[in-house]
Amino acid sequence: MNIDVGGQGAYIYTGGKRPDTALPAVVFIHGAQQDHSCWALQSRWFAHHGFAVLAPDLPGHGRSAGEALPSIEALADWIVALLDMLGIARAAVVGHSMGSLVALELAVRHGGRIDRAALLGTALPMPVSPVLLDASRDNEAKAAAMINAFSYSAAGQIGGNAVPGLWLLGMNRRLMERQKPGVFHIDMNACNAYQRTPDSLAAITAPVLIVAGSQDRMTSPKAAKALLDYMPGARLASIEGSGHALMAERPDAVLDALRGFLVG
Repeated sequence: MNIDVGGQGAYIYTGGKRPDTALPAVVFIHGAQQDHSCWALQSRWFAHHGFAVLAPDLPGHGRSAGEALPSIEALADWIVALLDMLGIARAAVVGHSMGSLVALELAVRHGGRIDRAALLGTALPMPVSPVLLDASRDNEAKAAAMINAFSYSAAGQIGGNAVPGLWLLGMNRRLMERQKPGVFHIDMNACNAYQRTPDSLAAITAPVLIVAGSQDRMTSPKAAKALLDYMPGARLASIEGSGHALMAERPDAVLDALRGFLVG
């Protein structure tokens, strides 16, 4: 689905069904140098089980026009503008990595619009190493290789895909390569510069689920678990054996965790 958000064209994947705004809405927010396709299984399942699904390509990513937005705050405001364009008053949000920070910002600053928030591969703060930050600006191929090296578990590095015949690292490399030049560094810098403190998360009133890969080397399970202390009532789902690329490495386990949180 193509719509106009803030004067720019935006592509929204809807899981194969036109979203019915009378149904509960769920917004899937992708991470840095990604697009809607990372949510293929989860978004399609919810679209066919009673939800209005919105999995946007963020500005400047995938099929969406415009420039990539430079901050987590701006991305959160863009999601609100998307909901406004579609006449959706409230929605659940599901975000991965950079997208999890966007979901957090939505839950804090736009809490009246957020029913629930699921945070996958998250940490606060989410610092980016200077080497990766520089590579994302100067050598995108090198930065993509670094992301692949750190995003997947040991099993994911050598195979073990749940779908036989698919190569996890190759698919992710191709996904990153198809993003527009310059987006990589803007995304990495947005994560690195995000200044919200864990103490401020006490303002969140929506239920929160944190989904962490037990072998995540990008946003460690320890960092994810530490956020529970700042969000009363939040809960943690650990995906055993998964690295940071949770939806690719353990798609069914991620779907099960989200289904348990969003359904019923």
